[in-house]
Amino acid sequence: MSKKILFIGGSPCSGKSTAAELISKEYGAYYFKVDDHLGELIAAAAAQGKAACAGISGLSADGNWLREPHIQCEEEFRIYGETAPFVFDKIDQISAELIITEGAAYTPQVMKAYGAENYIAIVPSPEFQISHYRQREWVKYVLAECSAKEKAFDNWMQRDILFAQQVKAECEKMGIPCMVNDGTKMVEELYQWVKTAFGL
Repeated sequence: MSKKILFIGGSPCSGKSTAAELISKEYGAYYFKVDDHLGELIAAAAAQGKAACAGISGLSADGNWLREPHIQCEEEFRIYGETAPFVFDKIDQISAELIITEGAAYTPQVMKAYGAENYIAIVPSPEFQISHYRQREWVKYVLAECSAKEKAFDNWMQRDILFAQQVKAECEKMGIPCMVNDGTKMVEELYQWVKTAFGL
């Protein structure tokens, strides 16, 4: 069976999942959300001795979130590089003609290494990112065991801002379509941009 796979990378809280859900609904595409599998992907990579995944698996909440944001950001890119083989293996196992998949795991460097086509990215502006994270109910559970929750949250936000900046810079360098979502665009505008970028 010939497969067409559409990849949306970028940074968290940017609108990736919204766009993917709309494509799945309109075109009947199989939707693979990397974040739903991230825990098992990291565990699989750690079991094979991958350093970044093994390292993060053994950290306490404070040990993770109270580190400098740039260290967390660099580690995030390494984790996505280490989990990439497992992500693509899962996609290979999906028996569907059209697949839409999204996640921050699809960094420009990962996509270049795997020669994947049909790749775009969406990153949020810092203000849009932070405002949306604060609305997400699960954030408090992620930081529940931190001794300094506001500091941990600030570090998290700075990590993702740095991540978005690097993704955007790499996309520009590599000629990859990348949208900055600052929250002023309606969902339909975002969706139309995604469809145009994919040639749908």
